[in-house]
Amino acid sequence: MRETTEDIQWLISAIQRLPSDDPVPKGTQGYNVYTTQKDHWLGWLSPELGTGTYARAAGTSRDARYVYNHIGEPKMLLWLASASGVPPMRIAAAIAGAEPMSALNSKCAAIRKQIPWGAIVTALRAQPGSGAV
Repeated sequence: MRETTEDIQWLISAIQRLPSDDPVPKGTQGYNVYTTQKDHWLGWLSPELGTGTYARAAGTSRDARYVYNHIGEPKMLLWLASASGVPPMRIAAAIAGAEPMSALNSKCAAIRKQIPWGAIVTALRAQPGSGAV
């Protein structure tokens, strides 16, 4: 039976199974204190590590979909889409939609318009070791 709601632990486990992106120098814009977007995601999802941008309130409304829809860094969204196996044409459309935007939140909204949460779930569930049947 397929889950209707993916929790944050599910997303953490899914991201841990993905290949990492190439490291960049510390301090690179869009990476916070991280050198890869994979580490950025894992740090952001685990505030107990002390590396997240801000402490997030826990609660039943804070599932993986909520997290995806509130990310404010385009590089995080694009890495997740690419690493999880979202089709390249869809990623290209997301990049093209985000490129003319100046504000990070607007870029993220344009990316999510082309790559909504459902596309990410489908791609993550198709990954080896996802447990999907």
